[in-house]
Formats: sequence, structure tokens, C-alpha cells
Amino acid sequence: MSSEADYKKAVQVLFKAGGFQYPFTDTLHDILKITVKDENLDLLMAFKDNISQTMEQLKENSGLSEEEILEKADTLAKTGVIFNQPNRHGVMVYRILPFHRQFEYIFMQNLEKTEENYELARLFHKLTEEQSNVIQSNYDGMSSALKRMPPLDRTVPILENRETGKELNILLNEEVKVPTEQILPTQKIRELIDKFDDIAIGNCYCRQHQEFLGNPCKQIELTPSCMTLGKSARHTSNHGFSKLVSKEEALAILKKCEDAGLVHKAYHLHGDSSKEEVAICNCCSCCCLTARDCLIYPVVNETNYLASIDEELCIGCGTCVEKCYNKAIELNDDNKAERIEEYCVGCGVCAYLCPENAISLIEGRRLVRMLPPRK
Repeated sequence: MSSEADYKKAVQVLFKAGGFQYPFTDTLHDILKITVKDENLDLLMAFKDNISQTMEQLKENSGLSEEEILEKADTLAKTGVIFNQPNRHGVMVYRILPFHRQFEYIFMQNLEKTEENYELARLFHKLTEEQSNVIQSNYDGMSSALKRMPPLDRTVPILENRETGKELNILLNEEVKVPTEQILPTQKIRELIDKFDDIAIGNCYCRQHQEFLGNPCKQIELTPSCMTLGKSARHTSNHGFSKLVSKEEALAILKKCEDAGLVHKAYHLHGDSSKEEVAICNCCSCCCLTARDCLIYPVVNETNYLASIDEELCIGCGTCVEKCYNKAIELNDDNKAERIEEYCVGCGVCAYLCPENAISLIEGRRLVRMLPPRK
């Protein structure tokens, strides 16, 4: 039986892959005993000096046979510990994933209501609470660090109004200067889908996790809505986290998400928006951990738009207030909608759902930085 010290060493290997570095606690230990298991620690530790290796390198570093490595790697891939896909030369590469991928991939698949899965849901929730306490105890330091943090995700806006079906009025922000040599990433979700031949769809891990905790989403029923793209789509579909879909199917799912008021978020390779997209999340305001009401960690979002409300057209119906992802819109004393700029991620949900077509988008690259509320 592996000791606590063995798992502490394993955690350090996982942290080399990036992501938030969690303190080693009983909760983290209990999660890894389920997702890694004692019998696979030897393969995980073979990555201690290099998080990305070929089969020949793993055989040398682990002392395991090829058959043993294949079996253990497949097991670890199915819990989000290892990413195994061929490189551009066709050579199979095994790479350790950041720890948070375990949560994402496990809760992306169609999970059975087993006691182990309920236990995993409870453990991940407990781990989040523990990290919230860590962040709250170092709140001033986190506030300072937020100014230097790179974006976690990028908002891809809805650029039409549902009532009219017409494209939104886009206003140019003259104060925002974008260098002419800079190429902005795709701003239209349908163009983004068109870029990829391989698209896979799985459950939203945030919403399914909340379902296991007895808190179903208030905006949409649990439905496949989390997309992986390209090599990530091949990996997630190979291991049962998702299934490959056509571009037409993907667009139909996106339309359903838009009608429910969900926000399109693109994730890029290594978190760098100059690199290719690897995933699209469709986020709600009640379950997703990047929404203002759900924040545990500091979050930075990249966007190219800001909502602009025409008070002359606004009738004060409150649709935008209800549907705003970050609670960035309020009704003022004149019963007109007002936008709070610091929280607006320019998702276009308010403009898409506005029955009076009273909302436009101002174009201009921005970063939205948010801290969880201080307790």
C-alpha cells in the first residue's frame, strides 16, 4: 500500500504540468487515491523529470514493460491524469495534465450515480472550500497578484438579436488602440466552429458536479454543451469524456445554449489567445466557477466587446438584468438598464435576448479582472 509520502511526491509531479498548486491535504490525498490509485503511482512518478515522454522514454524511466505502460496510461487517461495523443510526426506522446483536468474530464462524461462518483463530487467540493479559505486568508496578496495574472479564458460574443435575427450594431471604441500587426482571434462563434474538423461534445463539468451535489442548474437542464476541438476532441472522445459531432450538430447545440442565456468562452493552448483554441465552454451564472456569483479564485477574462444600452429604447423589462452572466446590469431610478463596466465581459447575451433591440456592443479589446467577494 502506498503511503501519504508517496502521494505527496505524486502531487509535485502533477503541479509541474501547471495550473493552481493546491496544498496537500487529506481531501487532495483522498481524491488521488481514487483518480490515480496506488497501482499507477509508479507510472506517474516516471514523469518527475519530464512531463511529456514517448513510450521508449517511459520504459526507460519507469522500468515497466510496454504492456504495463499502455494499461496504466489508459487508466490514468480516463481520469484526466494523462493526455496521450500522437504529435505532428505521428509519434505517440504521453503528457501529464494539470490537476484540475481531473475534475473537468471526470465530470464531463456521462457519469453513473455510483457511490464513488458521489464521493468524488463531495471531495472536489470540499477541496474548493479549502482553497477558498486559503485565498480569503491571503486576500490582499491575491488582489495584488490579480493585476499581473494572464487571462484564463476569452469571451466569444453573440453578435445578433434573437427577436430580429439581425446582426448587432457594433460601435468602435476610439480609445482602444490595437496594433496593426496584431491579429485578433476569431470573434464569431460560428467561424470558430468552422475552423475545426474534429469537434467533440461532453457535459458541462461545472453543471454536472452541481447536480451530484443536489444543486441543478437554474438556466438549462444538464445537456452536452462543453466542446473540445482538434487534438483535444480526439483525446476526450477516445476516452469516453465526450463524443464527436458534426459542425451542424455543434451549431445546433450552441443555438440552444444561446437561447438559455449561456456565455461562450474559448480556451486556448497554454492559455495564450494568440495560439489555437482547444475548447469552448457554454457558461451559466449559477454553476460555472468563472461567473461573478460563483468565484472562488481570482479570474481574468479577455474580451473584445462591451455592452452599450440605449436608454431611449430601453423599456425597463429587466430581461438583461436577469440574464446577465456577471450581474453587470441594474435598473436605475428611472427604470432603465445600466451596465457596470468593470464586470461586463461583452458576451452579447443581453443584446441577443433584449426584446427591444436596445443594446449594442462597443468593440475594443479589454481584460476583465475579478476577485471573489471578501468574506
